[in-house]
Amino acid sequence: MMGRIINIKRFAVHDGDGIRTTVFFKGCPLKCLWCHNPESRAFEKELAYYEHKCVNCGLCDKVCKANFYNKKHIFDRNECVVCDKCKDVCPNEALKIYGEDVTVDWLLKKVLEDKIFYENSGGGVTLSGGECLVQVDFCAEFLRLCKLNGLNTAIDTCGYVDKQAFDKVIPHTDVFLYDLKAFDEDVHVKCTGFSNQIILDNLIYLNDKGCKVEIRIPLVPEYNDNQVEKLAEFIAPLKNITKVKILPVHNFTDAKLKALGKKETKQFKTPTIEQLKIAKNILENKGITVVVD
Repeated sequence: MMGRIINIKRFAVHDGDGIRTTVFFKGCPLKCLWCHNPESRAFEKELAYYEHKCVNCGLCDKVCKANFYNKKHIFDRNECVVCDKCKDVCPNEALKIYGEDVTVDWLLKKVLEDKIFYENSGGGVTLSGGECLVQVDFCAEFLRLCKLNGLNTAIDTCGYVDKQAFDKVIPHTDVFLYDLKAFDEDVHVKCTGFSNQIILDNLIYLNDKGCKVEIRIPLVPEYNDNQVEKLAEFIAPLKNITKVKILPVHNFTDAKLKALGKKETKQFKTPTIEQLKIAKNILENKGITVVVD
């Protein structure tokens, strides 16, 4: 069984409790305006060209027709078939492939390398993305093997998947890290391109199943900061929510978007300390445990 990933982050401390290894999967059904991992959105493999890393060595010109060298390197994305050849000879990682196909056994071996750190810190393995559950059969089998090896497991999800996907992973998942961007459907559509009804329904489903859930709210001024009160009212009655983590948006994506040949760029206002405090207070006033990341 094969899965498509974009990165393995070792010694992660923001993707669940303790020291963790986070596996980022390729592909996501949502199109969040502020997405911090634009390289994870498309399901197919992509080549990124980081021009600032290029040393104009000309090596890629010799192996790939998408690359030309005449005193300066030129990358023609229209000619790129994501063959990996230029990436393999690039000495400075100016050319990078996002999307690697791996087996369950290979991935398990990688995460087990740091098992001692999980045990000493109360950490484990987190599956993220993109949206890892679009590759649910791979994830379910990988998580099953993780549990057989005594690992704590977490799934970071946007919630925009069928309930059947959750049913496959619930038996092997210790905690769900669940994104909530907005309560009002029109706001969610504006921010992500899609309705949030299935997301809200799935959260209730996980709660009713007795699953341990940590809510994550990305706070984006002028986009969803007016949603905190409604989200607090929605979350408060749910009995299996361990905490809510507020994630202030940051502008980290322009370099990645340019490298991927995407023309879209958008600058967002980072929440002020006062805005974060207000959001935290609104949630805490509903009896919710809150962490600001």
